[in-house]
Amino acid sequence: MPREYQYPFELRHLVYFREVAKQLHYRKAAESLAVAQPALSRSIVQLEEALGVDLLNRTRRRVELTSAGKVFLERIEPVLRALAAVQGDIQALAAGQAGQVRVAFTGLAMATVLPGILREFNRRYPGIRVELNESPTSAQLESLKTGEIVCGFFHPDATVPSGLATKLLLLEKNGVLLPAEHPQAQAKKLRLRELADTPFVMFPRAHNPGFYDRVLFAFQQAGITPRIADEVWPRANAIGLVRAGLGATFMCPSEARELPGEVSFRPLEGPAPESRLVLGWRKDAAADPALAAFLVVAGAATA
Repeated sequence: MPREYQYPFELRHLVYFREVAKQLHYRKAAESLAVAQPALSRSIVQLEEALGVDLLNRTRRRVELTSAGKVFLERIEPVLRALAAVQGDIQALAAGQAGQVRVAFTGLAMATVLPGILREFNRRYPGIRVELNESPTSAQLESLKTGEIVCGFFHPDATVPSGLATKLLLLEKNGVLLPAEHPQAQAKKLRLRELADTPFVMFPRAHNPGFYDRVLFAFQQAGITPRIADEVWPRANAIGLVRAGLGATFMCPSEARELPGEVSFRPLEGPAPESRLVLGWRKDAAADPALAAFLVVAGAATA
């Protein structure tokens, strides 16, 4: 056996010593452990010999911990508590009642389906920790590839990378988010070509090429050239710039349910980009009980 795994004592020595240290009485400790008192005494002597120090001061009337004994007790307590919890922890992990799920999301996910999923998941699986990270689609796909995350809420292109499974959560035609003082902010009917002179706030194309190209195609179909005032990330920053009156941005109806007073959401007739949101996960991680539980809740919440 490698030297790093060779110990001069056994687990029972630690258990016996802790009980004696707790009771400060050999007979009571022996009764608590259901062992013979001579066997308990020999085990404590063996432990002291293995460590090369006295752990206990013994007299006919009392037992006291030495300074070394007090330190040794402090060191072994967390070890023994951890060992005592191992079986329950492993069983909880295997049953999907404990563990951790690393999840990435986009602003659209957090503004639509994700809060409800997290609320229901926390209610059903309070022992599983969800580690959240907001990141664009491109970064999520890379993180899924490397295993940094096990699932993500992102906007897919036409093809799904190999090794991933996906579930469609949202498919909606976009409208536009306008500053409240915009001339078209209260229009009952609005077409994209009527916004030819309106600057738009977008995001860097590398973050989500599919949606970015659908935006450009919608402008092309409308017969106008987009005026892109700025490209920002994350999504909340674009909404902030619209609130400041610096331009318009695209938004799907599900995202526009709760908006501040400084902006107005208007549906678009005719050409408009389409938002697609999927939940994607690594196929080789689907057997993990914590991830499996998360996928079940996410699927049920968006069915």
